Amino acid sequence: MNNILSLIKFLHQNRTTIGFFSYFCSKHQTSIIMKEIYETQINNSVESLFGYIRERATAEEVDRIYRAYEFAYEAHKEQKRKSGEPYIIHPIAVASIVARELELGDNPVISAFLHDVVEDTDYTVEDIRERFGDDVAFLVDTVTKRKKDSYQHSKQVDNYRQILESVHYDIRALLIKLADRLHNMRTLDSMRADKQMKIAGETDYFYAPLANRLGLYHIKTELENLSFRYRCPRDYADVERMLAEERTNDRPRLVRFTNLINSILESAGIEARTEIRYRKPYSIWRKMQAKGSDIKHVDGKHYIRIIYPNSPVFSEKALSLRIYSALTDTFKEKPGSVANYIDAPKENGYQSFHVKLLSEQGKWEEVHISSERMVRNSRLGCAAERTEDNVKAWLEKFKYVLQDVADDNHDIAFMEGVTSTFYNDDIMVFTPKGRGVILPKGATALDFAFEIHSQIGEKAVYARINGKLMSLRTVLRRGDRVEIGTAEDAKPHPDWLDHVYTFRAKRYLKGYFANLPRLEYERCPHCHPLPEDEVIGFVKSDGNTVLHKRYCPDIIRLASEYGDSIVAATFDANPAFLYPVKIRVQGIDRYHLMIDLIDCITNELHLTMTSLATENIDRIAICNIEFMVQSVSELQRVMRSISAIDGIDEVSHIEM
Repeated sequence: MNNILSLIKFLHQNRTTIGFFSYFCSKHQTSIIMKEIYETQINNSVESLFGYIRERATAEEVDRIYRAYEFAYEAHKEQKRKSGEPYIIHPIAVASIVARELELGDNPVISAFLHDVVEDTDYTVEDIRERFGDDVAFLVDTVTKRKKDSYQHSKQVDNYRQILESVHYDIRALLIKLADRLHNMRTLDSMRADKQMKIAGETDYFYAPLANRLGLYHIKTELENLSFRYRCPRDYADVERMLAEERTNDRPRLVRFTNLINSILESAGIEARTEIRYRKPYSIWRKMQAKGSDIKHVDGKHYIRIIYPNSPVFSEKALSLRIYSALTDTFKEKPGSVANYIDAPKENGYQSFHVKLLSEQGKWEEVHISSERMVRNSRLGCAAERTEDNVKAWLEKFKYVLQDVADDNHDIAFMEGVTSTFYNDDIMVFTPKGRGVILPKGATALDFAFEIHSQIGEKAVYARINGKLMSLRTVLRRGDRVEIGTAEDAKPHPDWLDHVYTFRAKRYLKGYFANLPRLEYERCPHCHPLPEDEVIGFVKSDGNTVLHKRYCPDIIRLASEYGDSIVAATFDANPAFLYPVKIRVQGIDRYHLMIDLIDCITNELHLTMTSLATENIDRIAICNIEFMVQSVSELQRVMRSISAIDGIDEVSHIEM
């Protein structure tokens, strides 16, 4: 470096103006300086990380982890990140997340150092196995993207499938992938805008929901927020600015509120501490979008967390209720605001006791009452209690969640399943016998029916929610008691797909409708021909044939314009298909007329009415009835039977 500086001084003194030398010297000097900066950064990061590891690991484990770092350093020494920094900075950061933020053991940390070695260098899994053993080799192999000449779906979807398949073997691989993604998101500034959008979109759509389902609340929240920052930088900046202003204005009021809480708890002899927790810009923005309101009218921008130490004497529920009781002696609670996630944890394992209290300033404040264990578990999720039984329980729960999603062969349906299954607030509802069923917020009684059993969902007719007869499309609330009524002859309706939320229900219904027999022809949407009608066909540009009644104005126009596309056709009845029809019945009103009419249609003819509308004008009864038939002949038979009823004067078919 001194030689370079001397050369620059010499050229300046001699007024040399050769641009090449000036450029070369400047660039070379900068390169040397940056190299020194990077080396210092690497050394500091490694020293800090291993200082943390030495406090928690044996000397043998520390030695193995350091050998992994040296191996990774050597393997990646010629590689650089998009930012220009040495690639080794990334594995160091991922290993730090795995060790510090996820608190995993030596083999996952070693695997974090080595997670890109097989993918990005000439080293193989066998090289890893030889140096660090079978377990590390397995983890590295699991997190390594498979290089393919072609992909079954898209590159991204195939990668997602590979990640999720790893859960069948070891959940640690998922945690390493999440750590990898988290650091990539933390360093996304160096990417082009299009790359930022791609990576942020993947994160928002897949990795954040995955973290949510694994109970890693802090990682999930950070991934969401970083994704929002890069996807919508202007909106992010606006929300962040408005939140900062609100925090400044609200801080004194919240401090007074928490001080009063501390005083109440101290007087009651309860050991606890309070925190003011602010939600991130993405969470607030999502609420603003959902409600169509500005930030001032969005609730839940913050909450108060009360944290008490674990007790060897009292249960967590008992301590939570004791705090709740002490607070509600002073503050009024909002009716219906209590949520007991201790007895009924969320699907991702989250536990706490929630309530809204009216502060002295006249504002409802959200309060979370949690033990130290609950707080730690909300941060670490499935990695919190790494006993053999706990890991097995998480694996089984996660496999159950993935069961339906993993079997879907369509990219769009697969990703829809991931987002709907992984990324929802949970509610718990109950069967008539009191068994709790966890569903995503927004789920309907139909979702509940399919969650109990697919056959109950398929044959569902109605729901009783808290004892009240309700539609299957009713959106459920936390704590609802739900009973599903079924019928043997019931069948799913096509519009059910618009009224189910869970992937399990969607997947079953899509499969059900996909397996139904399909009509050979399309029906004209204007004349609605029925089997046995006199029809003519029109071949569309896509090759499908549309059937029209011969007097249909549409087919007359089409025949004049596209005569070569007109084809002869017959429309035969098929018991597998029913068609909606509407008739108008008019007669002299009398006692029992409606009963006789309904009895004729339902009991004698065994048809199901879908609609019945009646009116009476000067003792003339007029009824509009909709039902399903197989053919024209069946419709005619129904009309003859109705015409034979005493008092019926006229029965006519109305075009729908």
